[in-house]
Amino acid sequence: MNIQIFGKSKCFDTKKAERYFKERRVKYQSVDLLRYGMSKGEFTSVCRAVGLEAMIDPKAKDPDAAMLPYLASDEAKMEKLMENPKLLRTPIVRNGKQATVGYCPDVWKTWE
Repeated sequence: MNIQIFGKSKCFDTKKAERYFKERRVKYQSVDLLRYGMSKGEFTSVCRAVGLEAMIDPKAKDPDAAMLPYLASDEAKMEKLMENPKLLRTPIVRNGKQATVGYCPDVWKTWE
């Protein structure tokens, strides 16, 4: 398994995801979304796995969050999400081409 956890340092669910894998002695790579972001390839891979709408954080308190539903195309939404990672729902957990958004231990069990 090649686990990557993209999250925000103050996100409770991100910490829970890291603890989930640590308790099972599964090695993972933790990436601070706000500091490093995601590459276009990683973002596209997660989008294919979970869908664009699942990646948008409905509780985001950023001014751009209100504008996001009104963007015309998915490409415009993807661009806005990549330039402002505060709008992404976390944690984003990747295992190769598989991915989840949010705390999903039921799905992660099937990866083991």
